[in-house]
Amino acid sequence: MPFECHYSGKKTTFGNKKAYGGAKLSSGGFGLKTTGKNRRKFKPNLQKVNAEITNADGSKSVVKVYASAHAIRSGLVVKPLKRKYGYTRQQKLAAAGS
Repeated sequence: MPFECHYSGKKTTFGNKKAYGGAKLSSGGFGLKTTGKNRRKFKPNLQKVNAEITNADGSKSVVKVYASAHAIRSGLVVKPLKRKYGYTRQQKLAAAGS
């Protein structure tokens, strides 16, 4: 399983960390100069969650996936019910409706 959000596709990106030195022009210096550049990683806030995934044939299955905190908060992730009585309640409602 790659370190990537299942829903939004967020993954680790790369950039540079720059260090500056030198005195400001206003205080009599020659301005800020770049004195160092280092590679760094920007990692997304990924959480490992149980989520209901709809398969190609329309059936749902519960799978553990990585999801970004943004995807969880925005409602993209559908979490399964944790206790059995929730399922029986749904079954009763479905039976009463049909």
